[in-house]
Amino acid sequence: MSDQSRLDSTPAGKVWNFILLGAPGVGKGTQAELLTKRFGAVQLSTGEVFRAAKKLPVSEQTPAIKEAISYMQAGNLVPDSTVVAIVREKLHCPELHRGLLLDGFPRTVPQAEALSDILNTENIPLDAVLSYELPIEQVLERLGGRRTCPKCGASFHIKDRQPRVKGICDQCGTELIQRDDDRPEAIRVRLETYDRKTAPLIEYYQKKGLLIRVECGETPQETFARTLQALKLA
Repeated sequence: MSDQSRLDSTPAGKVWNFILLGAPGVGKGTQAELLTKRFGAVQLSTGEVFRAAKKLPVSEQTPAIKEAISYMQAGNLVPDSTVVAIVREKLHCPELHRGLLLDGFPRTVPQAEALSDILNTENIPLDAVLSYELPIEQVLERLGGRRTCPKCGASFHIKDRQPRVKGICDQCGTELIQRDDDRPEAIRVRLETYDRKTAPLIEYYQKKGLLIRVECGETPQETFARTLQALKLA
């Protein structure tokens, strides 16, 4: 059954389990928030998990979290085995009966294969993999203008999502920063890494009949509307 015909036959009120894919800067995080509000699903962002892990007291750190922190503190990439172990811990959660939304994982085909095993073990059926697509020029513009709160993690943009007070976080009043990985030279490296390692996931999930491509709009709301249309829910 194709991805669209499968969605056409989906009963109303079902629990949805999603994966979000897309290059840095396409707005996956914002779409994840909107989808979470719409469907009541549990959002799991590995980026947020890692950022939160650094603030955990040692007594609350699992072995996998401790291992991840040691890699990050050394400036090294966290290996697949450690990331998978953390995701496995997070997915063993009774709240997932409300649905699941994965953002930032999987990033590679081996991670996707490991995730499939975890989902099968936890009896979580994967419904759709949403691939958000945006021209590279627009990605560079979006990321280069992003400003982030170093305290609470809130994100703003100098063009289309400005804080009420210039340079100050609306939520906690902390001075906003431009993250190192939002600078032009770092952005290009991130895009190259995505193309090399993450883009093959599109082919992987396409073959499984789970992939749904969403062309990003000018605004998050427009992109969200296109997402619902692609899911046959608009």
